[in-house]
Amino acid sequence: MKRLAKPLTSIKPSYDYVVVGSGYGGSIAASRMARSGQTVCLLEKGKEFLPGEFPDTLIKASGEMNFVGGKSVDLEKNGLYEFTMGSGINVFKGCGLGGTSLVNANVSIRPESRVMQDEAWPRALREDLKSFDTGVARAWSMLRPSPYPENKNGYPVLKKTEAMRKSAAHMAAPFRLLDINVNFEDQINQVGVHQPKCTNCGDCVTGCNIGAKNTTAMNYLPDAYFHGAEIFTEINVRYVKKVGAYWQVYFHPIGIGRDLFDAPLLFLQAKNVILGAGALGSTEILLRSAAMGLRLSKRLGQRFTGNGDVLGFGYNNDVRINGIGLGKKGTEAVAEVGPCITSIIDLRERESLEDGMTLEEGTIPGPIRGIMPKALIGFSRLVGRDTDRGFKDYFKEKWREIRSLFLGPFHGALARTQVYLVMTHDDGNGSLKMDEQGKLAINWQGVGKQEIFKKVNGEMYQATEALGGTKIPNPTWNQLMNYDLVTVHPLGGCAMGDNAALGVVDHKGQVFAGEEGEQLHEGLYVMDGAVIPRPVGTNPLLTISALAERSCQLIAEEKNYALTHDFTEMQKQGSGTSTPTGTGVQFTETMKGFIGWGETEDFEAGFARGKKQNTPFEFTLTIQTEDIDEFIANEEHPGSMLGSMETPALGDQALTACGGQFNLFVTENGSSRQKKMKYTAGLLHPDGNQYYFEGFKEIENDRVVDAWKDTTTLFIALYEGTHAGGKLLGKGKLVIKVADLLRQLRTVKAIHPQSTEDGLRAIASFGKFFTGNVYDTYFRIK
Repeated sequence: MKRLAKPLTSIKPSYDYVVVGSGYGGSIAASRMARSGQTVCLLEKGKEFLPGEFPDTLIKASGEMNFVGGKSVDLEKNGLYEFTMGSGINVFKGCGLGGTSLVNANVSIRPESRVMQDEAWPRALREDLKSFDTGVARAWSMLRPSPYPENKNGYPVLKKTEAMRKSAAHMAAPFRLLDINVNFEDQINQVGVHQPKCTNCGDCVTGCNIGAKNTTAMNYLPDAYFHGAEIFTEINVRYVKKVGAYWQVYFHPIGIGRDLFDAPLLFLQAKNVILGAGALGSTEILLRSAAMGLRLSKRLGQRFTGNGDVLGFGYNNDVRINGIGLGKKGTEAVAEVGPCITSIIDLRERESLEDGMTLEEGTIPGPIRGIMPKALIGFSRLVGRDTDRGFKDYFKEKWREIRSLFLGPFHGALARTQVYLVMTHDDGNGSLKMDEQGKLAINWQGVGKQEIFKKVNGEMYQATEALGGTKIPNPTWNQLMNYDLVTVHPLGGCAMGDNAALGVVDHKGQVFAGEEGEQLHEGLYVMDGAVIPRPVGTNPLLTISALAERSCQLIAEEKNYALTHDFTEMQKQGSGTSTPTGTGVQFTETMKGFIGWGETEDFEAGFARGKKQNTPFEFTLTIQTEDIDEFIANEEHPGSMLGSMETPALGDQALTACGGQFNLFVTENGSSRQKKMKYTAGLLHPDGNQYYFEGFKEIENDRVVDAWKDTTTLFIALYEGTHAGGKLLGKGKLVIKVADLLRQLRTVKAIHPQSTEDGLRAIASFGKFFTGNVYDTYFRIK
């Protein structure tokens, strides 16, 4: 499979649409707006993972775990598995290109009809549910859900599914196989991506290393790219603000070293912004934007819900389950574990909507299976409830526990453990706020004490009773932990409403402009689980997708876009970028000095004037080359740049440098002892004005002792407009301080290396090229 993300330094300063996030809402928005002929930039906080790159061991998984809590705000924290600690409820979500679709259980299920008819939804949606149905159909055609194919194409009947049938019969409740977004045939999909068939490894929720899971990275995102969307990863979006006709999106690029220099945020602008960063992410961005002065509804952050999520276990049953993911043991052969979730005991359609729930089985992912035998033994003693008794049964259970401890999780008690995920209807009264440290805080004290969760645990007990095991509730759902919950389906925070007094966005996700009334912010939308105003009582991905499809259609109609849904050309040509074959190198540097405002002749004179008039100038730039071998071979030695520049002469806000070019050791006048390092970049000011920057380091052997000075001194010129033909505003000089150079050395790293050794080789090649040119210029005797 080809990569979709583009190099960071290729970000443009302006787009028609900037989409934040790449889960179901964000990826749909990017696909549909790109299909409408708009220029689209998608910004994702997480990294891009291709099949085969997801963690398959506990050590690798630990490296991708990001716990969000405490008082510090670390813009660099990033990991595929993101846990946000709250008061009363905690949240697990995915963070990567594809969002939570990378780590969910892929279940596509419609909400009960009464959910969508609830008065919590805006009237415009309740009176137009046909458009929601159309959204469901369009999402279905992209995600391609289907039931697990029992006894077909080599797929066995799963023991965990058989156990669920037995539990359903015991409970006298409806059972069925679920439609799941998993591919069970080797094929080229509708957007031109090759997908192998599922191998039943069971590791859906730690990331599908086969490529069979229909995440948004397999359909909507390649579709967006094929239609011209530009996708960037490891971008931490902080807030948005409106300046004139444009929205400005402020962000921090992760992992390039700007934090070492305490560099300011970067920004780009767009006519429209669509937030699809999830219930937590989109709400946080708007809360921070409100703190920066954006007028928004007072309902922002309210009506947060965990979708009634409850995790539990039927531990050490009398029947085998095989609910343990294979992890590193996975093969291409079809195993007997199965996708994470395959079946449901459907307990909805009860007299009271709020009493309904869905009970589904799951698997323990392979990377964490090693810690589970001891953990579940401990939990069974602390909070477990055995469903059968007897002297003989007691010794059988103890023997199975011993087998799990000494032979591993594929044996004994753990091999006979059923995982349950239940979704129901909590009261939706959670809240999201920004704390004093500027960090998102989840507050929902006492949520786990609601009566519905006692009923949920009663249903899980009955399901486990049919199998003769020990029912273990969510390990945090106990008196000692104040009955805290964990949700994998956070919803709300930017809930829909008929007006600003009732919601944050309208029925199509457009953000209300103020605390009351129906006035809207032109060009600002939310499309993800944040807009859902109540729990849906089952897996919400299809509801989120259908609402996003509906919103995109309404926007296209409102703005007279020609939105098409044809796949013919994509199937002919395929999709995705050409995965880089070489290994690149990047580094970040800061230079500081002075610019003489009005000096148009001499750089040193400009520096002196600027120093006298106190007009400092500094930048923090990240320089990238995508292929170090090509960089060295090309006489121009071209690299690309992105970063920020600051000078009080243009105000106290930093300018963003986009589309910059860097040339290292370009020969001047045919002499190996006269070379230049060249810097050029367009600059975008927060007030909307544009400038052009030129700089060069003059590498010339007039005296050997100049080697240090020449390689750390940059002569600069600043122009109005977008090129050097504009009005020259001033000239000056910048230098690298020793402390900043030491920080710069820490930022040097390889880009997309094939291995650790390949990355070290690329860095060594760059270092050899740099020092070799310095040696040739200053020290070689000719």
